[in-house]
Amino acid sequence: MLTVLGTQITQEDRDCRNRELEQLVVRTGRGDREAFALLYGRARGAVYALALSLLHDAHEAQDVAQDVFVRVWEGAPAYRPQGSPMAWLLTIARNLALSRLRRGVRRVELGEEEWNAIPAQATGISPEDRQLLQQALAGLGEEERQIVLLHAVAGLKHREIARLLEKPLSTVLSKYYRGLGKLRSLMKGESDR
Repeated sequence: MLTVLGTQITQEDRDCRNRELEQLVVRTGRGDREAFALLYGRARGAVYALALSLLHDAHEAQDVAQDVFVRVWEGAPAYRPQGSPMAWLLTIARNLALSRLRRGVRRVELGEEEWNAIPAQATGISPEDRQLLQQALAGLGEEERQIVLLHAVAGLKHREIARLLEKPLSTVLSKYYRGLGKLRSLMKGESDR
């Protein structure tokens, strides 16, 4: 069970979210524009977060996120439910972002505004909690922040994150738990003020 900002997220919650996303992808494959809009609304934050963490450029990340959903619309008819639909979306995002990097998109350090845009797009979080989360995330290292966001916001399992980032599972777990520890400390310090 994962706790994010006082909200407990169970494996059952994640499985339910995966089933919903899977149904939206299947319906999108049948040309259902409403399902596509819902899919976009639920997945855009995670897609953008991954693209931003790889490209380090907010405009390029937005372009990649748009390209991902164009590919999803075109590729959804061929989608076959297996594994996590979010992992499928993020694999498309990762491949497009890496393709841009190979073409020479320059990497720059992300500013506070770009990192703040990631949790700002997350749904179901109060404005106060969102601000606290943004401040706490700013205190994490780049890889820790990326892994925490992929797990907590995108709902990916650690093995999926390891495959996606091409890192050993032990590294992903280590950075995730280190990041969570830092988040707890930062948020506890914030609430003590």
